[in-house]
Amino acid sequence: MLSHLSALGWWGLHRQVTGDLLHLSAPASAGLRSRPGVVVHRRQGLILEPPQVVIRRGLPTIRLEQALVDSWPMLPASEQRAPVIRAVNDRLTTPERLRVALTGVPKLDDRAALRTLLRRLAEGCRSPLEIWGHEHVFIGPGMPAFHRQTRVRVGRRSMYLDLFAERERVNIELDGATTHGEPRQREIDLRRDALLATIGILVVRFSHRRLVHEAGDVRRETLAILARRAPPTG
Repeated sequence: MLSHLSALGWWGLHRQVTGDLLHLSAPASAGLRSRPGVVVHRRQGLILEPPQVVIRRGLPTIRLEQALVDSWPMLPASEQRAPVIRAVNDRLTTPERLRVALTGVPKLDDRAALRTLLRRLAEGCRSPLEIWGHEHVFIGPGMPAFHRQTRVRVGRRSMYLDLFAERERVNIELDGATTHGEPRQREIDLRRDALLATIGILVVRFSHRRLVHEAGDVRRETLAILARRAPPTG
């Protein structure tokens, strides 16, 4: 059955090109052997039946969670997180299901980094920029326990807030480097922000550039905004 990077490609989460190795997994007792262009991974306890195997587009394929875990050390460091984040964002899997799959591979290379990523996804981070903000900006003394990906309804419309300080009613939005600079996306953002203002939520947007290169300034501004918006005590 397809496994590792070949399975990841078959799941639509990794771009494969001509000449890439074909990765297959087989039970340890099988007589299959690797050959030029084909790598056979022999697995103890593998049963070529559900739930370990699914039929995807006509081919037996290892389940998605296992493909993501097995492929992690095979990808360049700069490409490791994208398939995992996309799979969770597209609701193909969950951080918890991936965590369970990871427990079955205790000697996986760079296991700690994948475990940290799954923890961030479980906490509500949904992009590399949100993870950066979580780890480097929106932490420490004075920062509230932000709610991540909070669902808010305004009339008939539902919106998800990147970071929401409920007490202060402040929504921090982290604008990625690509889409948010486009005029169409800018108009969508402005309409959304205006809707949230009708229910008393202040939207504060920080760009990718500022979050990465001016993290200290962003943190100080955020704390000042939260202090100004805090309800009076007593």
